[in-house]
Amino acid sequence: MEVTTRTVGDVTIVAIHGSLDSNTAPEAKPSLDAVGTSPARKVAVDFSGLDYVSSAGLRILLGLAKQLSAKGGALRTFGLNQSVREVFEISGFATILKAFPTEADALNGF
Repeated sequence: MEVTTRTVGDVTIVAIHGSLDSNTAPEAKPSLDAVGTSPARKVAVDFSGLDYVSSAGLRILLGLAKQLSAKGGALRTFGLNQSVREVFEISGFATILKAFPTEADALNGF
């Protein structure tokens, strides 16, 4: 599992590669917390390299979304594969986090 960040305009893009589950979520949490406590208010999470997400992974994403919301920001996602999209739909996250097919769509979604 690897987390990288970059900036496009006023949006911070967080790319998560590998699996985000109970084994890797503790490793990813400090990176996502750092984004949540930074001045960034618009964050798009790139899931195009994410193979799998579990409830542990969803929990840290929800934490980031709450951090951003508390400072008037927003979280968008894009690049979800079928497996991750199904987890989002079954868990109800599809109604909490706005998901877009591409990075360009996510950036335009703010």
